[in-house]
Amino acid sequence: MPVPDPLASAAHADFKVLSLTCYLLIMTAAFSTYLDVMRFMAACLVVIYHSRNPLFTKEWIPFSSYGHEAVIVFFVLSGYVIAYVSDTKERAPIAYWASRLARIYSLAIPAILLTIILDTIGERLAPRFYEGVTTHDYWYIRLVSSWLFTNEAWVSIMSFSNVPYWSLCYEMWYYVLFSLYVHLNGRRRTVLIAAVCIFVGPKILLLLPLWVIGVVIYRWKAPYLLPIWAGWAFFLLSVILFGLYSHFQLTEVLSRWLLQAIGDHWHKQLAFSKFFIGDYLLGAIMFINFIGARRIADRVSSSMLKGSGTIRRISNFTFSLYILHQPLLLFSASLINWPSQGYAFYLAIMATTCMSIIVIGTILEKQRFPLRKWIQARIASIERSPVWQRRILPLILKALPA
Repeated sequence: MPVPDPLASAAHADFKVLSLTCYLLIMTAAFSTYLDVMRFMAACLVVIYHSRNPLFTKEWIPFSSYGHEAVIVFFVLSGYVIAYVSDTKERAPIAYWASRLARIYSLAIPAILLTIILDTIGERLAPRFYEGVTTHDYWYIRLVSSWLFTNEAWVSIMSFSNVPYWSLCYEMWYYVLFSLYVHLNGRRRTVLIAAVCIFVGPKILLLLPLWVIGVVIYRWKAPYLLPIWAGWAFFLLSVILFGLYSHFQLTEVLSRWLLQAIGDHWHKQLAFSKFFIGDYLLGAIMFINFIGARRIADRVSSSMLKGSGTIRRISNFTFSLYILHQPLLLFSASLINWPSQGYAFYLAIMATTCMSIIVIGTILEKQRFPLRKWIQARIASIERSPVWQRRILPLILKALPA
């Protein structure tokens, strides 16, 4: 009987580990491309949803009823991506917050300023497009709350005509809660998380589980080991379930049921969270979809990776598309202002909006990289500051339980 060679056995074990690592890396690359596709499609659905304005066109617009569902997809995607980057690239709090703040503020600050300018000019050109969709009263409160992302903390403060901005005011606080959970421990973590939850209120917390679903999908590695047939089964099941969800209009049906249960007043107070029951079902469908897609991504990796460069370049405009489209749609309509409300007017509005986003997005999207370096340097300098180390930090630590 031949004696096993320990060196050969070790080499075989190393080869197996290396093979598994390469396998996961390939699948991660393919799945990343899939997420880029989902992200861009979700942004397009939100744009189409907000373009179904009867003043733009009275014709039928396909795929124009999935705006809220697309935002839920964004929340799940966001949880997954943030869990990934905090686990691989941004483990330190400085790196984490420099990236988050740079990504958000590189577009949020210009977007709100641009919204005010476009609304002001657009209302003078064609006020009919702005009736009931924007407001300028208490502009200073709207401006500050938008930049501090407190628009949806307990009460809803409209960010001028930029309706989609509400989801950013949810997401920023999810970043905060996730950071507190990951970067702190003990009673300090508990106290600060509780304080943030009290500050942001029930509306934002109601949709937090959807964001957490993305985190769970990333951290749960077991589905990598599912048989391929199970991955396909999960993926196809999610498509069927979403078809049923859409067919029976469960977003609206379950929201109407909630209205009957809690009354009109509290239903209105929930604002964008009034669909949370249906959103939980949709989150479960997204969970099944991502688990299945992640498992089968390697099977279609060659075709997906072949076009991954183009997909990534297109998806780089996702955030610009999402945060800028509403004020640009209204401004484009007021600028063109054709008397006809047919497809030609609608397509002209959409074309003008898309071209504007490409130009503005190309400029603004690049700003996050120097802004990230600047923020990281400022945070590091504050941490090294003698005043911070000797006076401010000891006071903060003394105020918080150990």
